[in-house]
Parts: sequence; C-alpha cells; structure tokens
Amino acid sequence: MTQVRNRRPASPKQAAACRRPIDDLLDPELFKALGDPTRILLLACLAKCGRPGTVSEVAECCAVDLSVVSRHLALLADAGVLHARKEGRTVWYRVRYEEIGQRLRALADAIEACAQTPVRRSAGGTGCCPKTR
Repeated sequence: MTQVRNRRPASPKQAAACRRPIDDLLDPELFKALGDPTRILLLACLAKCGRPGTVSEVAECCAVDLSVVSRHLALLADAGVLHARKEGRTVWYRVRYEEIGQRLRALADAIEACAQTPVRRSAGGTGCCPKTR
C-alpha cells in the first residue's frame, strides 16, 4: 500500500502557477472599489438607507464635494457594487445586495476550500494546485 502525502505547494511561486476558482473570484476592480474609506462610507450610507439615492442625497452623508461623490459612486457602479439608473440629469444609485453578497460568499467559500483541501501529488492533485509533471 502506498502512502499518499498531503502537501501544499512548496512556494508562493508554485501556488501562483495554479489556476483555480479563487483566481476568478479575486476581482481587483471589486477590491479597488471597496478599498477606499470614502467609498465604504458612501456604500454604507446607501445600504443603511435601503433605497436608491441620488448623488446629492448620498453626498449629504459625508463632508465630500458633490463631484467627488459622483466619481466614487460611478466607480462602485463600474465594479458591480451599485446599480446606476439615469433619469434625465439625475442618476439614482442602489446597492446590489444580492449580487455583492453572492460574490463575497463565493470568494469566502473558495478561500476556505483552498485552505482545507490538501494537495494529493500522487493522485493528480485535488487541492488548490494540480499535480506537476
């Protein structure tokens, strides 16, 4: 009977060469959008409000210039965090609760799976890194 050793990639370089679901879920645009304190404040304001809001309504939440708020909200919309709907010259933003929740939940699941699943080198690789030849 052969013993199967469970090991992870020996180095970060080897791990980076592995293509798994986590790679598709780590979206730089999403993290860029969520990585700014002002954008987080604006997102929290909209989320707590529970309804779509205009740029001027959201700007009342913090001491930031209207044009800056507009750019921040547009970036959040581009990243898929907010939905933007234009009515004439007014843009209404709403939080994409379900979509953002699904994206973050899927990422959390992929990270957990990667941390919990050992690599079986002799069995073709079933963990985060396939067997190297």
